[in-house]
Amino acid sequence: MDTVDGLLAGRDDSVRAAYTRVVEAARSAGPVFEDAKKTCVHLAPAADASAFAGVHPRKTGVLLNLRTSAPISSARVRKTEQISRNRFFNEILVESPDQVDAELAGWMREAYELSAVKA
Repeated sequence: MDTVDGLLAGRDDSVRAAYTRVVEAARSAGPVFEDAKKTCVHLAPAADASAFAGVHPRKTGVLLNLRTSAPISSARVRKTEQISRNRFFNEILVESPDQVDAELAGWMREAYELSAVKA
């Protein structure tokens, strides 16, 4: 079984710190279920809800992928991909806990609220 600790094992302390701050910011929007996969952790409002974020540990930080209803227009977003008519993946590299600021927390809250809505 894949675990968060397993994914973060052997990585620099800054990776774990960035991951922890990302999850804390997500929890400011509501309860967060961490679903560890082979290469990333999916964050969702509940075990049976769709993920609003993917957190991919990297050598120097975490790659955060937020699912939103519109592309995020910011220099912080490395890549945006339209996955359906009203859904976008927005990729943000978080290399330091300090990069998890009010702007990023706001984007996470929007993604959280979108995922929490039952279609």
